[in-house]
Amino acid sequence: MRHSLPIAPQFYVTSPQDCPYLDNRMERKLFTALQGDQARDLNDSLSKQGFRRSQNVLYRPSCADCNACMSARIRVADFEPSKSQRRVLRRNSDLKRVATSPWATDAQYELFREYLNSRHADGGMADMDVFEFAAMIEETPVRTRVVEYRSDSDPDRDLNAVCLTDVFDDGVSMVYSFFAPERAKDSLGTYLILDHIQIARDAGLPYVYLGYWVAGSPKMDYKAAYQPLEIYKDGEWIDMADIPDIRSEPQSVEPLPIAEQVAQIMLPKID
Repeated sequence: MRHSLPIAPQFYVTSPQDCPYLDNRMERKLFTALQGDQARDLNDSLSKQGFRRSQNVLYRPSCADCNACMSARIRVADFEPSKSQRRVLRRNSDLKRVATSPWATDAQYELFREYLNSRHADGGMADMDVFEFAAMIEETPVRTRVVEYRSDSDPDRDLNAVCLTDVFDDGVSMVYSFFAPERAKDSLGTYLILDHIQIARDAGLPYVYLGYWVAGSPKMDYKAAYQPLEIYKDGEWIDMADIPDIRSEPQSVEPLPIAEQVAQIMLPKID
């Protein structure tokens, strides 16, 4: 009888391209495939080390001269909403949350197109067709939920917001979210984060992972409003409040060689 041995993940580096967050910077990513029986353990382990999931790939920034992008997570137990965040919760009290399996629907895609056309018409997803959208939702080898938000008080709108959410052993990760453009004044983006804090709290999970916070990027600075916020810097999670100059303009750095970066990654035990 032959037994196939588990294969350790292989890591690769993308070629440099223009950074979408900072002017006159180039981005590069370190990535690995997310597949097989160990996919869930690998996702849990690497997400705690600054990686992010996109379909069946895990990646984190590995830029040649910049370290501005840092994984961010909210410490749920110590979070208290601000006065403005409490107003957002009240404004959206009509919304009802339903978590479903990761299956794409026509209603989701229609809302997704409305959202992109209104807010990100020139973004990297602007040309995404229905098949690519379905792949983004459905191609997940880990524990993923589609969290939908509906309102009985809005008969003309079947679906108000959607968040693609991964469930880790220590938290929930907001992979991608979108919402009805006409409700922008209700701060639905803020509401989705606040509701995911409640989801994590109800499940007894300590963190909500928000993806990357980027020093010096105004469009990513909104994540700093959810305190206490921890960022993954120099191989450890640090409370943002403990780094006084963290929001200053990032400086050029000399990164570790890729081989050293890979050698420092802690992999889950292979059964």
